[in-house]
Amino acid sequence: MTNLEFYTALSALWIGLCWAPYILDRVAVRGLMGALDNWRSDATPQSDWAQRTIRAHTVAVESFVAFAPLAILAMIRIPDDAYPGVLATSYFIGLVVHYFVYALGIIVLRTLAFVVMALSTVGLALRVFGVI
Repeated sequence: MTNLEFYTALSALWIGLCWAPYILDRVAVRGLMGALDNWRSDATPQSDWAQRTIRAHTVAVESFVAFAPLAILAMIRIPDDAYPGVLATSYFIGLVVHYFVYALGIIVLRTLAFVVMALSTVGLALRVFGVI
């Protein structure tokens, strides 16, 4: 398995699991039945950190929608190129850092982590298109 394949799969796994703390907080705040209940405007609000984690998860999903197809194209078109693997590694690091920094509410570092993700995606697109 190449670095590109590994870190793309790891990113997908991370995104698939990083909603869990939000749900655990919902159970802690509202109880099990409250967590399973339909959305209500009068429901007990969740913790601030949990609300930030679900927003970080949303950003991760939206970012991965752009990154994943490019990673697949790179796997098909340039399978022996190591540079996409470096970009997938930096994307994954930015993804994880973004999640934790967002959960902690550290605004400047959150933006920097997002920029790492975005630049990794742009770099991968440029590599797939043969520009760099």
